[in-house]
Amino acid sequence: MHSKQSAAAERSYRVALGGIVAALCLTVMVLTGVVPALYIAAPMVAGMLMIILAEEVSEGWGWLTYLAVSLLTLLMNPDKEAALMFILFFGYYPLLRPRMQRIRPRWLRMLLKLLLYNAFLVADFWVTVYVLGLPTFEDTLPWMYAGLIAVSNLIFLAYDRLLGNIRAFYRSYFVKKILGKRQ
Repeated sequence: MHSKQSAAAERSYRVALGGIVAALCLTVMVLTGVVPALYIAAPMVAGMLMIILAEEVSEGWGWLTYLAVSLLTLLMNPDKEAALMFILFFGYYPLLRPRMQRIRPRWLRMLLKLLLYNAFLVADFWVTVYVLGLPTFEDTLPWMYAGLIAVSNLIFLAYDRLLGNIRAFYRSYFVKKILGKRQ
């Protein structure tokens, strides 16, 4: 009887934590409708919240929550471009990153990460312009696009490093000091 209660309690914990993280992600994403300047930062922060599920429950629960948040943010978020950024990259990358960290040598890992990020940039641009119908800047010089892509890649590398630091902080400090757990 005790093991049935324990299994039910564990399942309830997983569902509750998944719901809380999903609600936090949606709240962050909906903020883009209130503060449009957050259209890039909000998907990044919402994606970072997926680390909690991956650490506390499992990677699988993180992926399920990512799918649920993706669908809900597409339906509820007034800023479709921000929703698209979450769906196409920032929602799943924090879940994928630990697997990518295992790739050796380091230069190959970084190359694959940059290829994935740049594929996202192309997909995001294509969907934003040709599906959502948002305007392009035809009068922009090609070197300005190259500069924008270069800066975007640098920001991604900083974000990638930040994700690693957040995961380490979560494990070493938050779980031990705040939650009082031992791992």
